[in-house]
Formats: sequence, C-alpha cells, structure tokens
Amino acid sequence: MTQRTVKVLLVASHPVQYMSPIFRLLASDARLDIKVAFCSLQGAEAHIDPDFGVEVKWDIPLLDGFQWTVMRNRSLRPRIGSFFGLLNLEVWRLIRRGQFDAVVVYTGYAYATFWLALSCAKITRIPIIFGTDATSFLPRDKKSWKLPVKRRLLPWIFRRADGVIIPSEAGRNFILNMGISASRVSLTPFVVDNAWWQKRASEVDRRAVRESWKIPEEALVVIFCAKLQPWKRPDDALRAFARADVRDAYLVFAGDGPMRASLEAQAQSLGVAHRVRFLGFLNQTALPSAYRSADLFVLTSEYDPCPAVVCEAMLCGCPVILSDHARGRFDLVRDGDTGFIFPCGDINRLAAIFTEMFNDRARLGELRRRSLARMETWTPRDNVNALVRAVQKVTD
Repeated sequence: MTQRTVKVLLVASHPVQYMSPIFRLLASDARLDIKVAFCSLQGAEAHIDPDFGVEVKWDIPLLDGFQWTVMRNRSLRPRIGSFFGLLNLEVWRLIRRGQFDAVVVYTGYAYATFWLALSCAKITRIPIIFGTDATSFLPRDKKSWKLPVKRRLLPWIFRRADGVIIPSEAGRNFILNMGISASRVSLTPFVVDNAWWQKRASEVDRRAVRESWKIPEEALVVIFCAKLQPWKRPDDALRAFARADVRDAYLVFAGDGPMRASLEAQAQSLGVAHRVRFLGFLNQTALPSAYRSADLFVLTSEYDPCPAVVCEAMLCGCPVILSDHARGRFDLVRDGDTGFIFPCGDINRLAAIFTEMFNDRARLGELRRRSLARMETWTPRDNVNALVRAVQKVTD
C-alpha cells in the first residue's frame, strides 16, 4: 500500500543556518508536503547582533530549496529573545485555512507566536509537535524564582503536545522524567549539514591559515568558538591553558562578545598573550578553516544544552573537550573515546587534559578518527527520518 503524503506546516522563529539544510531535505522527501512559516527573516537579512557587536548576515543560502513564507510581526518591539518580540497573528490564519495534517513549531515556548499556534491547533484539532533542547530545569540566568515555576509549568506545556521532538538522549530523559509518555517523545538528533562541513574542511589549506594566525604549522592549537559571554566561561579555557603551560601550544578564540577586552587583559596578566589569538566574529564559510586548522576544540559553558559547534568541530576532524553541563552532546562526545568531558569550572582538570593531549600527538590522531566515525551516524538524514516518523505517528 502506498503511504499518503502528509501536509505539514513548520513554524520557525527565523532562518537558521542549521535548519535550512533540514528544510531542504524535508522538501525533497515524498512522505511530506511542507511549508515553512518564518516569524522573522533575521539571519537571512542583516541585523546587529548585540552579543557579537557587529552586523550579522549569514553568508550561506538560508531560504533556497523549500517553500516558505514570512508572517508579519505585530510586535511593538520585534526581536528574537523576547516573549512579545514575536507576535505573528497570521499564524492563526495559516493553521485554520491551510488544510495541514500537522503543525511542527520550532520557535520554543517562550514566544507569543508559539501560544497562538498551540491554541489554534487545539481549537482546530490539528496535531501539533514541538520540543526543547533543554536537559534540565536550570535557567541560564540563574534567577531563583524561575526554577520552581519551570518545574510546574514545563510538564503542563509538554502534555499539550501530540508529539514531542527532542535533539538528544539527555533531553529525552529530561522530558520522560516529567511524566510525558515515551510513545509521544521522538529523538530527532540536532545536526548540521555534514556534507557541507566535511567538504569545506577537506579544502582547507592548514598551513596558510596558520600563517594568517601567526602560528607555526607544527604547533599544537586549541580553539574556543562561541560568543564571548559569561555563561560560556571563556576565561576558564584561558586560565586552564595558562596553567597547562605547554611550550609551543596556542589558544585561539573564534568569536566576539562583551568579555573580549577582559580576556585580552587577562591573557597579558597570565603571561600567555603571545600564544593567544583573538579572531573576532567568523561567518559560516570561515568556520571550517578555523576548526580544521586547530587540534582540539574546547567548550567550557555552564549553560549550553545542545551546542551545534560540537558537530561542526567533529566534522572538521577537531576532537572536543566538553563541559559536563553541555549534556545534550554526550551522545557524541564520549569521555576518552571521541573526546573528553570535564567538570564545569574545574580548571585543574581542564589544564590536565590540555597537557595530556599536547604531549600525545598519536592519541590526538586517534581521537580525530573516532570523532569523524561517530558523526557518520548523526546526520541530517537521521533527523529527517525521525521527524517524518514523529509526524506519521500523530497523523495515523
């Protein structure tokens, strides 16, 4: 029997470089007929990023290869990151009149548009799927009042979903521990465009990149790639690097943000400024060169549920040292096998890993091979197949 094509509305906050390849794959999948409704075109259109402090427009195609529309944002202060920053009343009309079999919402529950979509789907009895990348109730800003509120509110929110999509095993366990039925929860791995990253990495002239960084080709390099924000704890990477004190090793910061000036000053005070490089903001097409020209990638965050940079680094052959607060990437980074996991804030442990790896090039090579092998089963196709199954489950 031929399975029917399911018509699906995908509601997304804005074009994101990680999701556009997924939308293209979904558009080419005969099992679904998709339409993407964006709440904003931030990312595809230039905007000032308040954390990077520069104008950002991603330099890869974000709107090609799938059917999309942008909904008018009625917010008085339109922006990503604020509940009333996305107020797209048009989502109600799209759901009521679009004759969709299901709605998948990627905005997250912290936007007004999410609640409009959820309310309309319930009234019209159209199955709705949404999820989260969270792995715990702990809020990023550590405000104490949020913890009890989230403990009570999130189980109620996710019980409203006909299907819950989760990007990691740690996230899946988090949702199940709220009492959500396992039959309604689907692991849809949070991925990047593997083929794009691997192709770009294979084209990198490592020697030329190192020359531009003023770093010797034979030196060992650890890279930190993220916004330089307090919860990313970039100063932990700097302090651990200084404590390891491995001769002819270098630390590279790819990214910008409010902590840059203090990190530069701290590098001077620690006596390692001559072996630390600050590259500033790098757009998407420049990142494969950065990862491929490093030997280790470090992520020290105290809050980072499921960071895409881990996938990027591993696909470029750069093993990852991961804070144990980034639980959403434990699927990929296995301690001592495909990388290392250290207790967040433990400078001594992180410094010991630096020292160990900088003095064992053979092991670095083995970690690189295992990282690449692990990514063979964490792909966009895996994500698409999982999402199609989740949609079919709620529409059967």
